Amino acid sequence: MATFNTLPGFREFYPEDYAQRKHIFQIWRQVARRFAFQEFDGPILESLELFTTKSGPEIESQLFCFEDKGGRQVSLRPELTPSLARMVAARANGLKRPIKWFSIGDNFRYERMQKGRLRCFTQLNVDLLGEQGPSAEVELIGLLVQTLIGFGLTEEDFFVRLSDRNLWMLYLAAHGYEGEAIGSILGVVDKWERMPEDKLLAQLQEVAGEKAAELKAAVDTFLKLDSLEAIRDCFAGLAAEEAATEELSARLVDWKVVLDGLGAMGFGGFVKIDLSIVRGLAYYTGFVFEAFDKKGEFRALAGGGRYDALVKKMGGPDMPAVGFGMGDVVLGELLKARGKMPEFVDTVDFFAVTGGDDEKLAALSDVALLRQAGYSVEYQLKAQAFGKQMKAAVSSGARFSLIYGSEELEKGVVKLRNLADRSEQDIPRGQLLEAVRELV
Repeated sequence: MATFNTLPGFREFYPEDYAQRKHIFQIWRQVARRFAFQEFDGPILESLELFTTKSGPEIESQLFCFEDKGGRQVSLRPELTPSLARMVAARANGLKRPIKWFSIGDNFRYERMQKGRLRCFTQLNVDLLGEQGPSAEVELIGLLVQTLIGFGLTEEDFFVRLSDRNLWMLYLAAHGYEGEAIGSILGVVDKWERMPEDKLLAQLQEVAGEKAAELKAAVDTFLKLDSLEAIRDCFAGLAAEEAATEELSARLVDWKVVLDGLGAMGFGGFVKIDLSIVRGLAYYTGFVFEAFDKKGEFRALAGGGRYDALVKKMGGPDMPAVGFGMGDVVLGELLKARGKMPEFVDTVDFFAVTGGDDEKLAALSDVALLRQAGYSVEYQLKAQAFGKQMKAAVSSGARFSLIYGSEELEKGVVKLRNLADRSEQDIPRGQLLEAVRELV
């Protein structure tokens, strides 16, 4: 006989597991709505070209892609941002700005599985489009912090590392690098914490040649900066053109807007300047950020940044955008490790206990009435003695039992028993709904 197993990297959710997953979704949705974001979704299956246009052809090795029956090259979505950009581009002229959208959906990546990384995962995506200024970052990072706080996490549990690709471009340009060279260097910086020094130097040599050691020293210096004052002082020691100096001053003003805004929200203690965060994807164009647990036990909890060029790349107008994604896998592991994942018990409002066939028919009439009114009601499908039914009522976690015996049927009442304190009362069946509304 064949044995079927779940595919590697995919999950199944038994009711107790699904309750925890639903809890994560509920907090995600509640916080996004409090920030006045609207929920949307896109197709799970998209054109392969949509993802290669955004990330380059090399991403194909990480995708669940294939040729469909119509001869089209398609892929299960590895992320939602390209679909979002396409959808916004299609209706850009008719959308009220700023566009504040969020989505909760499954994504698929065919890659090596690691702790906190699966091939199918659910992700919260939150994006704000149409706002050029740093107020968009304040809103997005504020939402990110508030979401994690919503799970009971505190400053002792997580922090947000905030960086800026624009500062990196100014800094590397002051050292004589430009264009594709800067992109290559940032690709190395993205791996800086995880790569041995000899490999870092080898990769930098591909960009800087014999100046690789000098470039590494410059990068090391920049990575140590953790305040706006330190950043300003670092640039003061570099020979830069007047235009670059003006651009730096304007950028530091943007930084102050972000940090002051988050401070005013009460989130300043959650945010740390950390220039090692560059987000390896080339489409990021400004501020970038990632949320981490403070003990360093897990992968990043969330990550995002500004991507001003993507909507235009997808055929739409030139539109600024910033967004982030938060996956359920790492978040769920962190909540369990910190004791922040609630234990869920599936209970019902009422449990109907019945005698013979006539009593059961009377009960079914009331059960249907209560269910239509929005209450959850359970009863035993097969005939059982009263004692067994009462045990089932208690084990179900119901708050009340509804007892239908021959005596109750003759009187035209139902006996309502509070299963917590064992108190009872007879309620005329015609008044049952009115009576329970005062109790539940």
